[in-house]
Amino acid sequence: MERRQRAAGALVGSAVGDALGAPFEFGAEGAFSARFPVGDGDRAREMCGGGGWEPGEATDDTQMAVHVADSLLERGGLDLPDIFARFQRWAADEPKDIGLQTEDVLTNGMPWDLAAQVHFQVNLRAAGNGSLMRATTSALYFAPAGQAATLDAARRIAALTHGDRAAWEGTALFHELLRVTLAGDDPLAAVPDALDLVHPDHRDRYAVVLSPAWHPDDATEFNGAVWPCLGSALWALRTTASFEGALRAAVDLGGDTDTVAAVTGGLAGARYGLGAIPAGWTAPLHVPLPGAAVPGRVLRLADLVELAGRLDTGNRPPM
Repeated sequence: MERRQRAAGALVGSAVGDALGAPFEFGAEGAFSARFPVGDGDRAREMCGGGGWEPGEATDDTQMAVHVADSLLERGGLDLPDIFARFQRWAADEPKDIGLQTEDVLTNGMPWDLAAQVHFQVNLRAAGNGSLMRATTSALYFAPAGQAATLDAARRIAALTHGDRAAWEGTALFHELLRVTLAGDDPLAAVPDALDLVHPDHRDRYAVVLSPAWHPDDATEFNGAVWPCLGSALWALRTTASFEGALRAAVDLGGDTDTVAAVTGGLAGARYGLGAIPAGWTAPLHVPLPGAAVPGRVLRLADLVELAGRLDTGNRPPM
């Protein structure tokens, strides 16, 4: 499989997971399969919308990821104040959904390099999955630059909104596993080596949730936290054999379904490629973009495929 198919699969897969899971957020375990049994053959009907979302509409997960992508491509690399300013414009443009922690960080009036730290110092909790949910675009951009570059970028972008290092390390793990997958290797086999790259203070916690023996039912926290979210995505990838199967498993977990499915979709899309994503799921897919320079901007399948290609080659040095 060509790398470009994996890159497009990662970005489209993440957006598909986001839109597929959004109507089932905070719902019961198994709600997706109860409504859409396996084998009914109607993929388009499964992208159902609801809960304030149109069929195929992506949420804040993908919207923030696109803003990161736009910054990386327009600025020619990592410009943290620019990413933060784009996030602020997005938050001010009344998106349909925004995490409570992210909203506080983006609106607390502190500068870009202090806002998340201040939030963490006051609340003492900031290990939500809000930095992980938007990481596919940055992972695509930095993967060709190698392991050290992608880990560093992941941590620095995560720290813009999340002061807890646990969120940085989960985002870094995702970056590394996607880098491996884009190269055509098995992300599950790469987990032990990836864990060696995690800060020692957080390595044991991630080792538990990324273990083959772990099941989401074993989670001690809601999957809106960064480590069970990433663990659930790896579990969905490990226990299924197709993109569709992995996404169905992720949404059926209940809870923070859009983000768990978005993270799962990024990895599964890179593993199985763009062609493995059901057309019934991609046809209605669209990403409205509050805070965009062009008001009313909406990305659809072709736009996401083009964006993935630009990200995967955007930081390569001239040949």
